[in-house]
Amino acid sequence: MRTSDFLVNTFATIRDLVDATVEGLDSGTLGYRPDPDANSIGWLVWHLTRVQDDHVAGVAGTQQCYTSAGFAERFALPFDVGDIGYGHSSEEVGEVRVEGPDLLVEYHHTVAGATLAYVATLGDDDLDRIVDRSYDPPVTAGVRLQSVASDCLQHIGQAAYVRGLAERR
Repeated sequence: MRTSDFLVNTFATIRDLVDATVEGLDSGTLGYRPDPDANSIGWLVWHLTRVQDDHVAGVAGTQQCYTSAGFAERFALPFDVGDIGYGHSSEEVGEVRVEGPDLLVEYHHTVAGATLAYVATLGDDDLDRIVDRSYDPPVTAGVRLQSVASDCLQHIGQAAYVRGLAERR
């Protein structure tokens, strides 16, 4: 398997898991929080998509879909357009409200499409390129993409777990 094939498969799996996790949910279930400080399904999917959008665009040297494709306006959240959800307070998590899964899925599919198009072009040598010198050691494209995939997989697993809790309540 080539590097690009592995990355395409990984990010396509994340896209498919997002679809399966939010399919058929209403706004109440997307906003369900098992306790007042827990993350909701809607917030988790919005956040994982924002992280993927922000970080992959940074590696690829492209614009984020959130702003370039008008998703910031459509979500109409009370955050700066550069906000990806990192460090959100419980109150801020509660401010991410969506009416059904359609906008979340459309945003994620747009980001996944951009991600898949980019990672399909990568070879082994591309992953060694330094993309962030603010860390010691500096972060390579490969490390950043692995970090994004790991973060997305953890968050979609959390969202699926919260969905299970919501369906059993």
